[in-house]
Amino acid sequence: METIQTKQKFKPDPKLKLMDQVRQVLRYHHYALNTERRYCEWILRYIKFHGGKTHPTQMGKTEIEAFLSHMATHDHVSASTQRQALNAIIFLYRHVLDKPVEDQLDPVRAKKYRRPPVVMTQSEVQRVLANMQGTHLLMAKIMYGGGLRLMECIRLRAQDFDFERSLVYVRDGKGGKDRTTILPKSLQPDLKHHLERVRELHDQDLAKGHGSVFMPGALGKKYPNAAKEYRWQYAFPGKNLSRDPRGSEIRRHHALESGLQKAVKTAVDKAGIVKRATSHTFRHSFATHLLESGVNIRVVQELMGHADVKTTEIYTHVMEKNLSVVSSPLDLLLGSKDLKTG
Repeated sequence: METIQTKQKFKPDPKLKLMDQVRQVLRYHHYALNTERRYCEWILRYIKFHGGKTHPTQMGKTEIEAFLSHMATHDHVSASTQRQALNAIIFLYRHVLDKPVEDQLDPVRAKKYRRPPVVMTQSEVQRVLANMQGTHLLMAKIMYGGGLRLMECIRLRAQDFDFERSLVYVRDGKGGKDRTTILPKSLQPDLKHHLERVRELHDQDLAKGHGSVFMPGALGKKYPNAAKEYRWQYAFPGKNLSRDPRGSEIRRHHALESGLQKAVKTAVDKAGIVKRATSHTFRHSFATHLLESGVNIRVVQELMGHADVKTTEIYTHVMEKNLSVVSSPLDLLLGSKDLKTG
């Protein structure tokens, strides 16, 4: 009689120190480098909160709830920050220590506020773009023109642009989801010219014995030669070659997100815009301006990659509404007659 074999759960090397075990498991599950860093930071803060000498295996429900509740009541962190800390601790206990605890936890929850997003008018977007140049300008146009998040734009590959169909393929976006969005026709000539320079840079790297790029998931093992193909190269590569922080190979990684963030902030200041506009504001403005132009909210939902249309509906609260064409109910009641007073 045949038996069904269940997949063995990955277990970290017990000879490694705790944080090295955490990194080993995170890399096994292909977590992003930024996520790895944040999870390790939260786990260390959790340990230090309880004195820094007690191993997590000797702590549990009480200690976790105390840490998370302190974040909400004393540190006054946002709900999303508390949730990230919770996810890091759950990962530690479930995947590293093999002691799942998530079903037991009931900490004081941080208050979740539903604030309307900061949105620029079309005139403000135009002024910000007018104060940008070069590659940063091209990236800002892609974010505004297609509603991309900062890291979605930074991580684009050469193969993610479909010029014939005017589409951008966003891979492994927030929540690990893929989606398709708009590639504006107006920026395609500049983008093609930019990608030609990226190809030339890649050819130079190959000639020097480099040219390999980080491959997502297990694709590097499945297609060992793909890492040196142009199609997989980052559309916005870094200026210099660098050593892979998770290995020893020298590669050309994507551009730093901080460079684009600083360029946007400088442009916003030069444009004289007082509202707190950031690189993410381009995404909010993209959705709002589409809705203002009459695009169906379901289409906007798909372009933004929202799982629930309620997330998209928040932009209806910041849409420009022409109130001058709306008649007061009093005028409708009285018609053209003046309101008479006694």
